[in-house]
Amino acid sequence: MAEMVKSTTSSGPRTAEAGPVARFFRATEIDTRLLGMIGALVIIWIGFHIITGGLFLTPRNLWNLSVQTTDIAIMTTGMVLIIVTRNIDLSVGSVLGLCGMIMGVTQAKILPEYIGFDSPFTWVITLLIGLIAGGLIGAFQGIIIAFLNVPSFIVTLGGLLVWRGATWLVTSGQTVAPMDQTFRIMGGGAEGSIGATWSWIVGIGACLFVIASIIGSRRQRRRFGFPQRPVWAEYFLATLSCVLILGAVSIANSYYWPINIAKKYAETNNIPWPETGLDIPYGIAVPVLIAIVVGIIMTFIATRLRFGRYVFAIGGNPEAAELAGIKTRWVTVRIFALMGVLAAIAAAISTARLNAATNSQGTLDELYTIAAAVIGGTSLAGGTGTIAGAMLGALVMQSLQSGMVLAHVDTPLQSVVVGTVLVVAVWLDTVYRARAK
Repeated sequence: MAEMVKSTTSSGPRTAEAGPVARFFRATEIDTRLLGMIGALVIIWIGFHIITGGLFLTPRNLWNLSVQTTDIAIMTTGMVLIIVTRNIDLSVGSVLGLCGMIMGVTQAKILPEYIGFDSPFTWVITLLIGLIAGGLIGAFQGIIIAFLNVPSFIVTLGGLLVWRGATWLVTSGQTVAPMDQTFRIMGGGAEGSIGATWSWIVGIGACLFVIASIIGSRRQRRRFGFPQRPVWAEYFLATLSCVLILGAVSIANSYYWPINIAKKYAETNNIPWPETGLDIPYGIAVPVLIAIVVGIIMTFIATRLRFGRYVFAIGGNPEAAELAGIKTRWVTVRIFALMGVLAAIAAAISTARLNAATNSQGTLDELYTIAAAVIGGTSLAGGTGTIAGAMLGALVMQSLQSGMVLAHVDTPLQSVVVGTVLVVAVWLDTVYRARAK
């Protein structure tokens, strides 16, 4: 305790010498890289809002943007762990396409013969088959990488071609549709949203969760004698988090169902149609909730479980990790299996949103997934990366793509912009690592 007091008091002059901004960041422990990315995202949003004549920052576009981001955001959480261990997975887009096709065929052609098309178990069986398929594909690639010592770049590059070809072979290139009605809820839309009331309930619950987490973290620090944030910093973080959460809920509730869908809903439920129309808020989309839950679970795995510590240990120094007794090969297999499961979840959301399984589903998603992870601060040199940063990177990538579509930018030029952003992000990471040394 004396040493702790000594170290705390010895840092006093340095704290006093630091500027107010530095003291603020030190007190709140806000990640400056993450804050910089948020600043870049705000600039992108404002810029596209001006360029598109006020179309970008509307509830409709922001709601659609959140739904469109979910596929890449879910897969990039697994890509973080893969890149942290100094590997790469170029096959996630093809795995998404194959899992989507398997789930489409399962519910549209196979299950109706046994349990009927409208069975309440159709979506459960379909999702389980898709998750198992994705996990097995990922584990198969992981075994080749870990036990046959084939570089992950080559294995997953081969997987990109093999699984894309397999997707075509399942139905000889035919599109499979429609999907089960309950399964389609995972895709968003009017049926795939939770409405205004439940959105507020979820938002308030999230605020309470954030406050409880801050209180729990403070108690843990006090218990183990770690330095604590000032009380004002705790209040600031709790207030800021709640404002952002409730603001997002408010935006989601500001986007209403189209008139035709609202009229159909009113007729079905015997609701009289008022002269001014019926405003029914979408609320938070189900795929967005799925992505948030996946992000929380993956953050818990990466930061709180032994498996996550093993992953970062391998990325920091593979030889030392193996000498320390970590079964590095099996950890690698589990990482790729987990990546396959996440690709299957993204496939379920994508297939449900399209209401069809197509041969081209997931094309180029591997590049967007890797780019999102790198832009989010995951170093290609291994050892560093955050789930939250990667998901924010996915939002940046989708914001660029959505904004360029609204601005009527040609597709080739969109690719130029995305490629340039990726190269700049890697260069900035190199500069940051060099300065950190």
